Amino acid sequence: MDTYILRAFSERSFLYLWIGEVFTQVSTNLFNFFLIIIVFKLTSSNTAVSGIVLSFTIPAILFGSIAGAYVDRWDKKKVLIITNVIRALLLVVLAFSLNNIVMVFIISFVFSILVQFFIPAESPMIPLVVRQKYLLAANALFGLAIFGSILIAYIISGPLLILLQPVKTALFIAIMLFIGAAFISLIKPHHHYAKPHTKEEKELNIFRDLKNTIALMSRTKEIFRSLLLLALSQILILTLATVAPGYATQVLKIPVEEFPLLFVAPAALGMVIGAIVLVNFFRHRSKEKIITVGIFLSGLALILLPFGSKIASRDFVQIINSFLPHIISITTFHIMIVLAFLLGIANSFVFVPANTILQEKTSEEFRGKIYGFLNMAIGVLSLLPIIIVGGLSDLIGVGAVITGLGISLLFIGFVQIFVN
Repeated sequence: MDTYILRAFSERSFLYLWIGEVFTQVSTNLFNFFLIIIVFKLTSSNTAVSGIVLSFTIPAILFGSIAGAYVDRWDKKKVLIITNVIRALLLVVLAFSLNNIVMVFIISFVFSILVQFFIPAESPMIPLVVRQKYLLAANALFGLAIFGSILIAYIISGPLLILLQPVKTALFIAIMLFIGAAFISLIKPHHHYAKPHTKEEKELNIFRDLKNTIALMSRTKEIFRSLLLLALSQILILTLATVAPGYATQVLKIPVEEFPLLFVAPAALGMVIGAIVLVNFFRHRSKEKIITVGIFLSGLALILLPFGSKIASRDFVQIINSFLPHIISITTFHIMIVLAFLLGIANSFVFVPANTILQEKTSEEFRGKIYGFLNMAIGVLSLLPIIIVGGLSDLIGVGAVITGLGISLLFIGFVQIFVN
Protein backbone atom coordinates (compact mmCIF):
# COMPACT_ATOMS: atom_id res chain seq x y z
CA MET A 1 0.00 0.00 0.00
CA ASP A 2 1.10 3.55 -0.74
CA THR A 3 2.51 5.09 2.46
CA TYR A 4 1.73 8.68 1.45
CA ILE A 5 -0.46 9.14 4.49
CA LEU A 6 2.55 8.53 6.77
CA ARG A 7 4.73 11.18 5.13
CA ALA A 8 3.23 13.89 7.35
CA PHE A 9 5.06 12.18 10.24
CA SER A 10 8.34 13.29 8.64
CA GLU A 11 7.46 16.66 10.17
CA ARG A 12 8.68 16.00 13.72
CA SER A 13 6.51 18.65 15.33
CA PHE A 14 3.41 17.20 13.67
CA LEU A 15 4.34 13.78 15.06
CA TYR A 16 4.50 15.27 18.58
CA LEU A 17 1.17 17.04 18.02
CA TRP A 18 -0.41 13.81 16.77
CA ILE A 19 0.82 11.73 19.72
CA GLY A 20 -0.36 14.44 22.11
CA GLU A 21 -3.73 14.41 20.31
CA VAL A 22 -4.04 10.62 20.69
CA PHE A 23 -3.47 10.77 24.46
CA THR A 24 -5.79 13.76 24.80
CA GLN A 25 -8.62 12.32 22.68
CA VAL A 26 -8.54 8.89 24.32
CA SER A 27 -8.56 10.45 27.78
CA THR A 28 -11.38 12.88 26.87
CA ASN A 29 -13.57 10.08 25.49
CA LEU A 30 -12.77 7.92 28.51
CA PHE A 31 -13.74 10.84 30.75
CA ASN A 32 -17.14 11.15 29.02
CA PHE A 33 -17.92 7.42 29.27
CA PHE A 34 -16.58 7.33 32.82
CA LEU A 35 -18.82 10.16 34.00
CA ILE A 36 -21.94 8.67 32.40
CA ILE A 37 -21.34 5.39 34.25
CA ILE A 38 -20.49 7.11 37.55
CA VAL A 39 -23.56 9.37 37.46
CA PHE A 40 -25.87 6.45 36.65
CA LYS A 41 -24.39 4.39 39.48
CA LEU A 42 -24.80 7.30 41.91
CA THR A 43 -28.37 8.18 40.92
CA SER A 44 -29.85 5.26 38.94
CA SER A 45 -31.50 8.05 36.95
CA ASN A 46 -31.62 8.45 33.17
CA THR A 47 -32.51 12.10 33.72
CA ALA A 48 -29.25 12.61 35.61
CA VAL A 49 -27.37 10.93 32.75
CA SER A 50 -29.07 13.33 30.31
CA GLY A 51 -27.91 16.16 32.56
CA ILE A 52 -24.30 15.02 32.40
CA VAL A 53 -24.52 14.75 28.58
CA LEU A 54 -25.87 18.32 28.51
CA SER A 55 -22.89 19.39 30.61
CA PHE A 56 -20.72 18.20 27.68
CA THR A 57 -22.71 20.10 25.04
CA ILE A 58 -23.98 23.35 26.63
CA PRO A 59 -20.46 24.84 27.05
CA ALA A 60 -20.03 24.60 23.27
CA ILE A 61 -23.10 26.81 22.81
CA LEU A 62 -22.08 29.30 25.50
CA PHE A 63 -18.34 29.50 24.91
CA GLY A 64 -17.56 28.10 21.43
CA SER A 65 -17.23 31.38 19.53
CA ILE A 66 -15.86 33.28 22.53
CA ALA A 67 -13.11 30.70 23.01
CA GLY A 68 -12.23 30.84 19.31
CA ALA A 69 -11.83 34.62 19.45
CA TYR A 70 -9.47 34.37 22.42
CA VAL A 71 -7.46 31.46 21.01
CA ASP A 72 -6.68 33.42 17.84
CA ARG A 73 -4.96 36.01 20.04
CA TRP A 74 -2.99 33.49 22.08
CA ASP A 75 -0.16 31.08 21.38
CA LYS A 76 -2.07 27.93 20.34
CA LYS A 77 0.65 25.62 21.62
CA LYS A 78 0.36 27.14 25.10
CA VAL A 79 -3.44 26.87 24.95
CA LEU A 80 -3.18 23.13 24.22
CA ILE A 81 -0.72 22.57 27.06
CA ILE A 82 -2.53 24.66 29.68
CA THR A 83 -5.99 23.24 28.95
CA ASN A 84 -4.62 19.69 29.21
CA VAL A 85 -2.85 20.39 32.49
CA ILE A 86 -5.89 22.06 34.09
CA ARG A 87 -8.17 19.23 32.96
CA ALA A 88 -5.74 16.71 34.44
CA LEU A 89 -5.80 18.59 37.77
CA LEU A 90 -9.61 18.61 37.69
CA LEU A 91 -9.54 14.83 37.34
CA VAL A 92 -7.30 14.55 40.39
CA VAL A 93 -9.91 16.54 42.34
CA LEU A 94 -12.67 14.38 40.85
CA ALA A 95 -10.93 11.19 41.97
CA PHE A 96 -11.55 12.23 45.58
CA SER A 97 -15.06 13.66 44.99
CA LEU A 98 -16.76 10.78 43.20
CA ASN A 99 -19.52 10.42 45.82
CA ASN A 100 -20.49 14.09 45.56
CA ILE A 101 -22.90 14.38 42.62
CA VAL A 102 -22.84 18.19 42.69
CA MET A 103 -19.04 18.20 42.47
CA VAL A 104 -19.16 15.69 39.61
CA PHE A 105 -21.44 18.00 37.61
CA ILE A 106 -19.34 21.09 38.36
CA ILE A 107 -16.10 19.38 37.31
CA SER A 108 -17.76 18.03 34.17
CA PHE A 109 -18.99 21.51 33.22
CA VAL A 110 -15.61 23.20 33.83
CA PHE A 111 -13.82 20.36 31.99
CA SER A 112 -16.13 20.91 29.00
CA ILE A 113 -15.49 24.68 29.05
CA LEU A 114 -11.76 23.97 28.76
CA VAL A 115 -12.49 21.66 25.81
CA GLN A 116 -13.99 24.68 24.02
CA PHE A 117 -10.57 26.38 24.20
CA PHE A 118 -8.71 23.21 23.20
CA ILE A 119 -10.76 22.59 20.03
CA PRO A 120 -10.07 25.94 18.26
CA ALA A 121 -6.36 25.44 18.96
CA GLU A 122 -5.85 21.79 17.90
CA SER A 123 -6.82 21.65 14.19
CA PRO A 124 -5.52 25.21 13.47
CA MET A 125 -2.14 24.03 14.79
CA ILE A 126 -1.78 21.60 11.88
CA PRO A 127 -0.83 24.22 9.21
CA LEU A 128 1.71 25.63 11.68
CA VAL A 129 3.63 22.35 11.95
CA VAL A 130 3.23 20.69 8.53
CA ARG A 131 3.91 21.84 4.98
CA GLN A 132 0.92 22.39 2.72
CA LYS A 133 1.75 19.42 0.45
CA TYR A 134 1.17 17.12 3.44
CA LEU A 135 -1.94 18.93 4.71
CA LEU A 136 -4.46 16.33 3.48
CA ALA A 137 -2.38 13.48 4.92
CA ALA A 138 -2.01 15.36 8.21
CA ASN A 139 -5.78 15.86 8.47
CA ALA A 140 -6.36 12.19 7.69
CA LEU A 141 -3.94 11.20 10.44
CA PHE A 142 -5.69 13.64 12.76
CA GLY A 143 -8.97 11.97 11.83
CA LEU A 144 -7.40 8.61 12.68
CA ALA A 145 -6.42 9.99 16.09
CA ILE A 146 -9.90 11.34 16.79
CA PHE A 147 -11.95 8.39 15.52
CA GLY A 148 -9.44 5.77 16.63
CA SER A 149 -9.57 7.23 20.13
CA ILE A 150 -13.35 6.69 20.21
CA LEU A 151 -12.77 3.06 19.27
CA ILE A 152 -10.05 2.62 21.89
CA ALA A 153 -12.06 4.37 24.60
CA TYR A 154 -15.14 2.21 23.94
CA ILE A 155 -13.07 -0.96 24.10
CA ILE A 156 -11.11 -0.18 27.27
CA SER A 157 -13.62 1.92 29.27
CA GLY A 158 -15.44 -1.07 30.82
CA PRO A 159 -12.38 -3.23 31.58
CA LEU A 160 -10.52 -0.17 32.89
CA LEU A 161 -13.24 0.62 35.43
CA ILE A 162 -13.35 -3.01 36.55
CA LEU A 163 -9.56 -3.30 36.80
CA LEU A 164 -8.70 0.05 38.38
CA GLN A 165 -11.99 1.00 40.09
CA PRO A 166 -13.32 4.60 39.85
CA VAL A 167 -10.65 6.48 41.84
CA LYS A 168 -7.67 4.97 40.03
CA THR A 169 -9.48 5.28 36.69
CA ALA A 170 -9.86 9.05 37.19
CA LEU A 171 -6.17 9.31 38.11
CA PHE A 172 -5.22 7.18 35.08
CA ILE A 173 -7.11 9.55 32.76
CA ALA A 174 -5.38 12.51 34.43
CA ILE A 175 -1.97 10.93 33.75
CA MET A 176 -2.89 10.50 30.07
CA LEU A 177 -3.73 14.22 29.83
CA PHE A 178 -0.38 15.11 31.44
CA ILE A 179 1.39 12.87 28.88
CA GLY A 180 -0.52 14.58 26.07
CA ALA A 181 0.59 17.98 27.36
CA ALA A 182 4.22 16.76 27.58
CA PHE A 183 4.30 15.72 23.91
CA ILE A 184 2.64 18.97 22.79
CA SER A 185 5.33 20.91 24.69
CA LEU A 186 7.95 19.42 22.32
CA ILE A 187 6.35 21.07 19.26
CA LYS A 188 8.34 23.70 17.39
CA PRO A 189 5.95 25.46 14.94
CA HIS A 190 7.32 26.60 11.57
CA HIS A 191 5.99 30.03 12.48
CA HIS A 192 4.30 31.40 15.56
CA TYR A 193 0.85 32.82 16.01
CA ALA A 194 0.19 36.16 14.38
CA LYS A 195 0.26 38.89 17.01
CA PRO A 196 -2.29 41.68 16.61
CA HIS A 197 -0.73 44.89 15.31
CA THR A 198 -3.42 47.53 15.03
CA LYS A 199 -5.33 48.99 17.96
CA GLU A 200 -8.53 47.42 16.64
CA GLU A 201 -6.90 43.98 16.44
CA LYS A 202 -5.52 44.25 19.97
CA GLU A 203 -8.90 45.13 21.49
CA LEU A 204 -10.94 41.99 21.98
CA ASN A 205 -14.47 42.53 20.69
CA ILE A 206 -16.44 39.29 20.52
CA PHE A 207 -19.28 40.75 18.47
CA ARG A 208 -16.88 42.30 15.94
CA ASP A 209 -14.93 39.05 15.67
CA LEU A 210 -18.12 37.06 15.19
CA LYS A 211 -19.29 39.54 12.54
CA ASN A 212 -15.95 39.30 10.70
CA THR A 213 -16.05 35.50 10.89
CA ILE A 214 -19.57 35.37 9.46
CA ALA A 215 -18.53 37.84 6.74
CA LEU A 216 -15.59 35.58 5.80
CA MET A 217 -17.88 32.55 5.61
CA SER A 218 -20.49 34.38 3.52
CA ARG A 219 -17.99 35.55 0.89
CA THR A 220 -16.03 32.28 0.73
CA LYS A 221 -18.39 29.49 -0.34
CA GLU A 222 -15.79 26.75 0.23
CA ILE A 223 -15.48 27.74 3.91
CA PHE A 224 -19.25 28.01 4.37
CA ARG A 225 -19.94 24.63 2.79
CA SER A 226 -17.12 22.88 4.68
CA LEU A 227 -18.36 24.28 7.99
CA LEU A 228 -21.94 23.30 7.19
CA LEU A 229 -21.00 19.75 6.21
CA LEU A 230 -18.68 19.25 9.19
CA ALA A 231 -21.48 20.43 11.48
CA LEU A 232 -23.90 18.12 9.68
CA SER A 233 -21.65 15.08 10.14
CA GLN A 234 -21.26 15.77 13.88
CA ILE A 235 -24.99 16.40 14.32
CA LEU A 236 -25.68 13.10 12.56
CA ILE A 237 -23.40 11.30 15.02
CA LEU A 238 -25.11 12.95 18.02
CA THR A 239 -28.57 12.18 16.60
CA LEU A 240 -27.67 8.53 16.03
CA ALA A 241 -26.34 8.36 19.60
CA THR A 242 -29.74 9.62 20.80
CA VAL A 243 -31.71 6.87 19.00
CA ALA A 244 -29.06 4.17 19.60
CA PRO A 245 -30.74 2.63 22.69
CA GLY A 246 -34.06 2.39 20.86
CA TYR A 247 -32.40 0.97 17.74
CA ALA A 248 -30.62 -1.66 19.83
CA THR A 249 -33.73 -2.77 21.74
CA GLN A 250 -36.50 -2.24 19.15
CA VAL A 251 -34.80 -3.12 15.86
CA LEU A 252 -31.88 -5.38 16.78
CA LYS A 253 -33.54 -6.87 19.90
CA ILE A 254 -30.25 -6.79 21.82
CA PRO A 255 -29.25 -5.31 25.22
CA VAL A 256 -28.09 -1.68 25.01
CA GLU A 257 -24.75 -2.70 26.54
CA GLU A 258 -23.89 -4.75 23.44
CA PHE A 259 -24.54 -1.89 21.01
CA PRO A 260 -21.16 -0.08 21.29
CA LEU A 261 -19.21 -3.19 20.33
CA LEU A 262 -21.57 -4.13 17.47
CA PHE A 263 -22.12 -0.66 15.98
CA VAL A 264 -19.78 2.05 17.33
CA ALA A 265 -16.64 -0.09 17.06
CA PRO A 266 -17.11 -0.97 13.34
CA ALA A 267 -18.14 2.64 12.60
CA ALA A 268 -14.96 3.96 14.22
CA LEU A 269 -12.92 1.34 12.35
CA GLY A 270 -14.60 2.48 9.12
CA MET A 271 -13.55 6.07 9.85
CA VAL A 272 -9.96 4.91 10.28
CA ILE A 273 -9.94 2.79 7.09
CA GLY A 274 -11.77 5.52 5.15
CA ALA A 275 -9.13 8.10 6.04
CA ILE A 276 -6.32 5.77 4.94
CA VAL A 277 -8.02 4.89 1.63
CA LEU A 278 -8.89 8.53 0.91
CA VAL A 279 -5.35 9.83 1.28
CA ASN A 280 -3.60 6.90 -0.39
CA PHE A 281 -5.88 6.58 -3.43
CA PHE A 282 -8.02 9.72 -3.82
CA ARG A 283 -5.75 12.55 -2.69
CA HIS A 284 -5.69 14.06 -6.19
CA ARG A 285 -9.48 13.99 -6.59
CA SER A 286 -11.70 17.01 -6.00
CA LYS A 287 -12.31 17.44 -2.27
CA GLU A 288 -15.87 18.63 -2.95
CA LYS A 289 -16.63 15.46 -4.94
CA ILE A 290 -15.20 13.25 -2.18
CA ILE A 291 -17.44 15.02 0.34
CA THR A 292 -20.46 14.48 -1.92
CA VAL A 293 -19.65 10.74 -2.14
CA GLY A 294 -19.45 10.64 1.66
CA ILE A 295 -22.90 12.26 1.98
CA PHE A 296 -24.51 9.84 -0.48
CA LEU A 297 -22.83 6.84 1.17
CA SER A 298 -24.12 7.97 4.58
CA GLY A 299 -27.64 8.41 3.24
CA LEU A 300 -27.75 4.97 1.61
CA ALA A 301 -26.33 3.23 4.69
CA LEU A 302 -28.89 4.93 6.96
CA ILE A 303 -31.81 4.04 4.68
CA LEU A 304 -30.77 0.38 4.73
CA LEU A 305 -29.95 0.27 8.46
CA PRO A 306 -33.50 -0.46 9.75
CA PHE A 307 -34.01 -3.21 7.14
CA GLY A 308 -31.16 -5.52 8.11
CA SER A 309 -33.53 -8.40 8.94
CA LYS A 310 -35.33 -8.07 5.59
CA ILE A 311 -32.03 -8.04 3.70
CA ALA A 312 -30.85 -11.10 5.65
CA SER A 313 -34.02 -12.97 4.66
CA ARG A 314 -33.65 -12.28 0.92
CA ASP A 315 -33.16 -15.28 -1.37
CA PHE A 316 -29.68 -14.23 -2.55
CA VAL A 317 -28.47 -14.03 1.07
CA GLN A 318 -29.93 -17.45 1.83
CA ILE A 319 -28.18 -18.87 -1.23
CA ILE A 320 -24.87 -17.41 -0.02
CA ASN A 321 -25.50 -18.83 3.46
CA SER A 322 -26.07 -22.30 1.98
CA PHE A 323 -22.42 -22.30 0.89
CA LEU A 324 -21.09 -20.95 4.20
CA PRO A 325 -20.42 -22.79 7.47
CA HIS A 326 -23.27 -22.19 9.93
CA ILE A 327 -20.97 -20.32 12.31
CA ILE A 328 -20.38 -17.53 9.75
CA SER A 329 -23.83 -17.40 8.13
CA ILE A 330 -24.92 -13.87 7.21
CA THR A 331 -27.38 -12.48 9.78
CA THR A 332 -28.98 -9.13 10.60
CA PHE A 333 -26.00 -8.36 12.86
CA HIS A 334 -23.49 -8.89 10.08
CA ILE A 335 -25.43 -6.55 7.79
CA MET A 336 -25.68 -3.92 10.55
CA ILE A 337 -21.93 -4.16 11.22
CA VAL A 338 -21.17 -3.69 7.50
CA LEU A 339 -23.52 -0.68 7.31
CA ALA A 340 -21.94 0.83 10.44
CA PHE A 341 -18.52 0.34 8.83
CA LEU A 342 -19.76 2.11 5.67
CA LEU A 343 -21.10 4.97 7.79
CA GLY A 344 -17.64 5.34 9.29
CA ILE A 345 -16.00 5.44 5.85
CA ALA A 346 -18.58 8.00 4.71
CA ASN A 347 -17.91 10.21 7.73
CA SER A 348 -14.17 10.21 7.03
CA PHE A 349 -14.90 11.24 3.42
CA VAL A 350 -16.56 14.36 4.84
CA PHE A 351 -14.28 15.05 7.81
CA VAL A 352 -10.85 14.89 6.17
CA PRO A 353 -11.38 16.97 2.98
CA ALA A 354 -13.67 19.50 4.74
CA ASN A 355 -11.06 20.18 7.42
CA THR A 356 -8.35 20.48 4.76
CA ILE A 357 -10.44 23.03 2.83
CA LEU A 358 -10.95 25.08 6.01
CA GLN A 359 -7.23 25.18 6.71
CA GLU A 360 -6.32 26.01 3.10
CA LYS A 361 -8.90 28.80 2.75
CA THR A 362 -8.43 30.55 6.11
CA SER A 363 -5.56 32.60 7.51
CA GLU A 364 -4.13 31.95 10.95
CA GLU A 365 -5.89 34.95 12.45
CA PHE A 366 -9.29 33.42 11.61
CA ARG A 367 -8.79 29.65 12.09
CA GLY A 368 -9.50 29.61 15.82
CA LYS A 369 -12.66 31.69 15.35
CA ILE A 370 -13.80 29.43 12.50
CA TYR A 371 -13.40 26.26 14.58
CA GLY A 372 -14.90 27.95 17.62
CA PHE A 373 -17.91 28.96 15.51
CA LEU A 374 -18.15 25.39 14.19
CA ASN A 375 -18.18 24.00 17.73
CA MET A 376 -20.89 26.47 18.76
CA ALA A 377 -22.94 25.71 15.63
CA ILE A 378 -22.81 21.97 16.34
CA GLY A 379 -24.04 22.59 19.89
CA VAL A 380 -26.87 24.89 18.81
CA LEU A 381 -28.00 22.96 15.73
CA SER A 382 -27.87 19.57 17.45
CA LEU A 383 -30.19 20.53 20.32
CA LEU A 384 -33.39 20.57 18.26
CA PRO A 385 -32.75 17.32 16.33
CA ILE A 386 -31.74 15.52 19.52
CA ILE A 387 -34.91 16.73 21.28
CA ILE A 388 -37.15 15.96 18.28
CA VAL A 389 -35.83 12.52 17.33
CA GLY A 390 -36.39 11.16 20.84
CA GLY A 391 -40.11 11.95 20.81
CA LEU A 392 -40.43 11.16 17.11
CA SER A 393 -38.86 7.73 17.65
CA ASP A 394 -41.47 6.98 20.32
CA LEU A 395 -44.23 8.18 17.99
CA ILE A 396 -43.35 6.57 14.63
CA GLY A 397 -40.53 4.19 15.53
CA VAL A 398 -36.75 4.31 15.48
CA GLY A 399 -36.52 2.65 12.07
CA ALA A 400 -38.67 5.33 10.43
CA VAL A 401 -36.59 8.11 11.99
CA ILE A 402 -33.31 6.58 10.77
CA THR A 403 -34.78 6.13 7.28
CA GLY A 404 -35.89 9.78 7.33
CA LEU A 405 -32.33 10.83 8.23
CA GLY A 406 -31.02 8.81 5.30
CA ILE A 407 -33.46 10.39 2.84
CA SER A 408 -32.54 13.86 4.14
CA LEU A 409 -28.84 13.13 3.52
CA LEU A 410 -29.54 11.96 -0.04
CA PHE A 411 -31.38 15.24 -0.63
CA ILE A 412 -28.38 17.19 0.74
CA GLY A 413 -26.13 15.15 -1.56
CA PHE A 414 -28.18 16.16 -4.61
CA VAL A 415 -28.05 19.81 -3.48
CA GLN A 416 -24.27 19.49 -3.11
CA ILE A 417 -24.03 18.29 -6.73
CA PHE A 418 -26.19 21.18 -7.91
CA VAL A 419 -24.21 23.90 -6.10
CA ASN A 420 -20.91 22.49 -7.35
